[in-house]
Amino acid sequence: MDFLPEALQEYCEEHTSHESDVLYHLNRHTHLNVLRPRMLSGHLQGQFLTFLVRMARATSILEIGTYTGYSAIAMAQGMEREGEIITIDCNEEIHRTAIDHINKAGYGNQIEMIIGNALELIPTIRKTFDFVFIDADKENYLNYYKLVIDQVESGGYILADNVLWSGKVVEAVKEGDVETEAILSFNQYVQQDERVENILLPLRDGLMLIYKK
Repeated sequence: MDFLPEALQEYCEEHTSHESDVLYHLNRHTHLNVLRPRMLSGHLQGQFLTFLVRMARATSILEIGTYTGYSAIAMAQGMEREGEIITIDCNEEIHRTAIDHINKAGYGNQIEMIIGNALELIPTIRKTFDFVFIDADKENYLNYYKLVIDQVESGGYILADNVLWSGKVVEAVKEGDVETEAILSFNQYVQQDERVENILLPLRDGLMLIYKK
């Protein structure tokens, strides 16, 4: 997932503002106790999320894919005081970890965590968003995008994680590799969508930043 040489990656992190104490301990807890800890946004990407939300002055955020809550907390750190985050995940087993750390960070009243199928839940959320973070099952990236694009206000942003997919997007796709096919389809669809402007950033596993005109 990290394309920079390890020494450069470490240099970037050493010259990036430190994680908050809660995020630092959540990072460690996830790596010690949860399967597939590479799914965590982590220090560098977490700070980037904080900065993006702060610069966008976001007050209404939707996150698709909570995992252990790191990214939700990182976004809350950059959010306006009156802001709210709805974060959706289908994994009940790590729900307690996310909630505990969200509360420890002091964002229990601003972050609402919903357990369930995002494809079914999103159409029931009757509100608009100025920032959406997509970081869930890759097969449904395009479906999530199509669901939320009309709920994003003009001037709002969508950010999608893992759009370089460990470099597989520029390799020959293996038969049956539905996740890589899905990422390729998502990237191409966004590139051709005249409703938005976009930039694909080679940060960690690739971030697609999308601005709705």
